Amino acid sequence: MATVTAFIRTKKTDKNKPVNVRFRLRDGRTGIDKETGKEYDGIQLFHKSEFSVIPEKWDKKQQKIKARCTFDDAERKNFYDAVSDRKRLINNIYVAQGKTLTSEILDAEIDKVLHPERYETKEQTFFEAFDEFLAKRKISDGRKRAFKVIVRALKRYEMYVRAAKWNTFVLSFEIVTQPILHDIEDFLRNEHLFADKYPSIYEAIPECRPPKPRGQNTINGILSKIRTLFLWSNDAGKTKNNPFKNFEIQECVYGTPYYISIDERNKLYNTDLSHRPALEIQRNIFVFQCLIGCRVSDLYQFTKQNVINGAIEYIAHKTKDGRPKTISVPLNKIAKEILEKYADFEGKTLLPYIASQDYNEAIKEMFTIAKLTRPVVILDPLTRESVIRPLNLIASSHLARRCFIGNLYKQVKDQNLVGSLSGHREGSRAFARYREIDEQMKQELVKMLE
Repeated sequence: MATVTAFIRTKKTDKNKPVNVRFRLRDGRTGIDKETGKEYDGIQLFHKSEFSVIPEKWDKKQQKIKARCTFDDAERKNFYDAVSDRKRLINNIYVAQGKTLTSEILDAEIDKVLHPERYETKEQTFFEAFDEFLAKRKISDGRKRAFKVIVRALKRYEMYVRAAKWNTFVLSFEIVTQPILHDIEDFLRNEHLFADKYPSIYEAIPECRPPKPRGQNTINGILSKIRTLFLWSNDAGKTKNNPFKNFEIQECVYGTPYYISIDERNKLYNTDLSHRPALEIQRNIFVFQCLIGCRVSDLYQFTKQNVINGAIEYIAHKTKDGRPKTISVPLNKIAKEILEKYADFEGKTLLPYIASQDYNEAIKEMFTIAKLTRPVVILDPLTRESVIRPLNLIASSHLARRCFIGNLYKQVKDQNLVGSLSGHREGSRAFARYREIDEQMKQELVKMLE
């Protein structure tokens, strides 16, 4: 039968220094005792406890505080109970584990009993998994920011459901079914209506600006990104649930692409803005962007090192983690002229950029001053109906990219050739959104039959 005893180890010079109480479990009679050198048989295990005692006050025979020494009664009782409880725990662990138990395993099992919180397996939450996805997934910084916008929207959705429908609702992989996906879609479509009704949600999970109505294309993009998360989570073994298996995400609908002509671009460039020097700088940057066709996110990353042998060379941030490809766009006379104007600019970037939102506002203003106000037919993102808007009110930085692609395509009519300058992959379906098959091009095609 196993016995558990308590003992201490001391040095002759440290008898007044507290030492930890140790425990020895023995089961059997033959072998060599490490402490006494006597033989014993079977098991001998050791454990060093966390409670201590001054050696002079320790009763070796009784394995407790000496009866006649000065000691607080309450502390004496607590110490005695601690020693007794630890003996009992060691014996119980030995009974449960058997003779395969070692001193190291004994220490670990005791720690599990004393500190169960250290061994609790906390299930990863939906949003913790989302954070892990963003940390491990190789995506551009721009796409990562877009995913984080979706994380915040889903957190607001969770809070909205708790406030309006189901007060214990917690978003998880298993709870997301097709009805929940439809509910998320409705929330994304109508979120702008909830800000006043549930202000605490938007105080807890704010955005840089109040929520605005979302178009179906935007909602489709969000749902597609959530689907990407579920597919990754399926592959990572985090869930077997895939609510998108039979859930149809609507097709995105785009209007006829519009862009400014070369004449309109030149009119803008030649407009006198000397009375507005700050706006003049942004006008020159916009025209420069029209001449190289990059995305604004890439434009803002350019430094003087991107100008190589009379060309702008860069790797598009949107695709750098997929199939990175160096894009080289030769600089024409106007582009070189603009760079020369800011050759003395001492900033870290190629040109004196401003915040992208301010840049878009400046573009609208410069178009207004240049009287580039022709009506343009666009697709309303909310109603998906065609509407007519003046060019100056819908102009933005992306119009520069469309100007570059649309006008080049009209000249060469070779998607792959233009794509080599714009960064589109060969056969890219997205390329169609940047060009227009206009009447002039149709007439030229028909003439080929003559």
